[in-house]
Amino acid sequence: MHSQCYFELTLTLDTEKFNTLLNRVYEKPKMEYESYSENDKYIDHSLASKGITVTYYDNSHKKKVKLTITPDWIHSDNNSDCNNISKSLGKLEARICKYFNSKYELNDFKLSKMGIITDIDVSEREKVAAYLKILKKIGRVKGFSPPSNSRLNNSGSFCLKGNSNGITFLIYDLEKLVKDQLMETESTQKKLKSIAERTVGILRVEVWLGLKAIRGFTDETVASEQIADLLKNSDRIFIEILMRIIPFGDFYKKNKAVEIIQKEVTDRRLRWKMLRLLVLVPEKKSLLLAQKELNCRRIADVMEMFSSIELSPVTISKRHDFKKLENFYKYL
Repeated sequence: MHSQCYFELTLTLDTEKFNTLLNRVYEKPKMEYESYSENDKYIDHSLASKGITVTYYDNSHKKKVKLTITPDWIHSDNNSDCNNISKSLGKLEARICKYFNSKYELNDFKLSKMGIITDIDVSEREKVAAYLKILKKIGRVKGFSPPSNSRLNNSGSFCLKGNSNGITFLIYDLEKLVKDQLMETESTQKKLKSIAERTVGILRVEVWLGLKAIRGFTDETVASEQIADLLKNSDRIFIEILMRIIPFGDFYKKNKAVEIIQKEVTDRRLRWKMLRLLVLVPEKKSLLLAQKELNCRRIADVMEMFSSIELSPVTISKRHDFKKLENFYKYL
């Protein structure tokens, strides 16, 4: 699995120290930074080629400097390569230190956000739409609910936000997103077609960790050590969160799923609960609400049996063309 990791680092300053830094930005050529009147936000792009964007938030309550660290700062296809992480962190520290004239370094900042982004190639545009239709039937799962608003078009995405765990989950049609963005910028049809062709059949999955989630996945307390630890374990973290949301198993139409359960599950009581769950998921439009309606104390055993026979409790609608969609995890 190949994933890209993003980090956000935040430094809160008093007014005098903040203004000293911001004045340095004003001295740069206008082309190197952007300014916004809304929230008094200033973005310095002078380190963008090095994988760092610096944003200044000059609001009345708190003066903050945020560093957005893109995957460009780490030079390896393997996020868990410890030697590479150590070297890349050394370069990152040097760039931050140089930018702030040695007044601030990496560990003066607090790690406030991490993003793990993976592209899953299901090969066909039609399969992307089919997977999204069935994933949207999951609705809600334990610990997560649909967000009140999302930057993504609802028809081409499935998004959940942690109720209190600091995790945000998004999966969407990358081709659709790229086309929508290019249309907004009035790109030429030739450019639009060229870029969109490279994203056909791609489901992009984003997992974002806020402060609470970061503390849940690493025991380290300073930014550099947190980043190193999270990078080393990024694939495990990604899969662990994915497993909380998307059940393990192939997707079938209901009749076929019933046939598989009746054939594979010998325990009569467990078999009845599994069959009942198949009915409840589309009825309740939510995996979580279906599990609650089932009123089973050992729901984990039910879900584990679905997983052991590689069958998802979420079924494909009758009107959809595909009779089977492979286990989502096979693509990883």
